[in-house]
Amino acid sequence: MKILIVDDHAIVRGGLRRLLATLPDATVLEAASGRDALLRYREERPDLTLLDLNLPGLGGLELVKRLLLADERARILVFSMHAEPLYAARALQAGALGYVSKGASPDELLVAVRRVLDGARYVENEIAQELALQSSPGRSALGDLSERELEILRLLGEGHSLADIADTLGVAYKTVANTCGHIKSKLGVARTADLIRLSIETGIS
Repeated sequence: MKILIVDDHAIVRGGLRRLLATLPDATVLEAASGRDALLRYREERPDLTLLDLNLPGLGGLELVKRLLLADERARILVFSMHAEPLYAARALQAGALGYVSKGASPDELLVAVRRVLDGARYVENEIAQELALQSSPGRSALGDLSERELEILRLLGEGHSLADIADTLGVAYKTVANTCGHIKSKLGVARTADLIRLSIETGIS
């Protein structure tokens, strides 16, 4: 059984490696970025990919989609610092089978890993309860953004130019510029600088 850990922090990867090594017959692989993860996935075809959302360059949501394009049967569990239901909802919409925050207990993470390995869905208990309590429309303006729009907003918050973002996502500059226009309209702001500020203030970056 192969498990691929994708996180840009070596200490986090080391801790996860030790925890996952307690599973029977587990071979643990590592990647420090989204692009490295795509290469490792194609080479190794792991049974489970455990990934962070906040990755340098190619972000977690985009990585989920690209992994599923490479293998529609990919089993993906997101392990993120974000405990807000919005992030869990976006990850599941992108195609992840599970979502656990880094505030969860090791035991709960292992339960999630086993469930996703079995092809089932798993969302951390507290986050699942909040998702269930929320009304169907997003309660914040960010809830109206598509996965691609959230990804562009995150990259803006990290200081990337529109040209850099177009290169990272593999799309035309005009596509990114037009998408930024849609994001401004949805969030009610006029300038790209306002988008950057919102990205930083809401913790997307």
